Amino acid sequence: MDIIGPDYLVFGVDDVAGCKEYLTDWGLTPVDVTEKGGTFEALDGTGIIIRHRNDPGLPPALPTATMLRQQILGVTNAAALNAIEAEIGRDRRVTRLADGAIEFKDDHGFELRCQVSTRRVLDMPAEKINAPGSPAQRAPNEIGVWEGMPALPRSLSHVVLFVPDIEGAARFYCERLGFQVTDVLTGAGPFLRPQANEDHHTHFFIQTPEYMKGCEHLAFHMGGPTEMMLAGTRFVNKGYQSFWGPGRHKFGSNWFWYFNSPLGCHFEYDADMDKHDSTWTPREAKAGPEAAQIFLFQHREKWFPSGGPEKH
Repeated sequence: MDIIGPDYLVFGVDDVAGCKEYLTDWGLTPVDVTEKGGTFEALDGTGIIIRHRNDPGLPPALPTATMLRQQILGVTNAAALNAIEAEIGRDRRVTRLADGAIEFKDDHGFELRCQVSTRRVLDMPAEKINAPGSPAQRAPNEIGVWEGMPALPRSLSHVVLFVPDIEGAARFYCERLGFQVTDVLTGAGPFLRPQANEDHHTHFFIQTPEYMKGCEHLAFHMGGPTEMMLAGTRFVNKGYQSFWGPGRHKFGSNWFWYFNSPLGCHFEYDADMDKHDSTWTPREAKAGPEAAQIFLFQHREKWFPSGGPEKH
């Protein structure tokens, strides 16, 4: 099951215009966007698709408040699609579309579409650092950050889902779709990566009651911690509300900064995620702040001495 990860996440929203503004300010590129919705792409072509929630072309909504309508998973080739169709078709309906993609539901009713991935191959440098004891990565007079420095989402990283049965969700994605568990937060859920992607996770499940089932957050990879901090700072300066971060996770090691959104879930900038292969032994830790973050910054407007004692 050579699944790479999410190519797109599809949402049915109430405020198309507001979501369009949000996604554009987030750094995604609008593609064929009208007042009815459209696609918003990261640099590799992955991204978000929005339509009005009453659009008849959308997959049916879950009986909860979530706006997520479908996960579109990219696979490596047509043979992978055929393998998924054969496996999932053993116990449920699989619809083959005119473009070759297949659609079906997982065990929790989430709509899935698998397609030969449309993502573009990126050829871009990562963030460079200079550190004592190691050869400099930036040459003399090559600065590391500047006012107009680009900081755009490079790729759709992962999606986090609320589910009432995390064991059942992990079993379906692992046994039927070939995902592997990388780590587990006890009391929350497992991190999963697909076979054709070494990222620490493309999916994470959190145990919740049935009425909360849906999307908790989604994330986009940035080119490094500096890009993540710069994009997040620019987003705050545009008036958007930070939810959690900036900081760095323990499991996955990725830097993070979460924001509220009009799509009914949180959006995350992330950077520098761990890679794993089949030799990795999953870790487990009790869910909580100590397990979720190795450190957390607090945004501060007032940072320079004003001449008098500061009140706390």
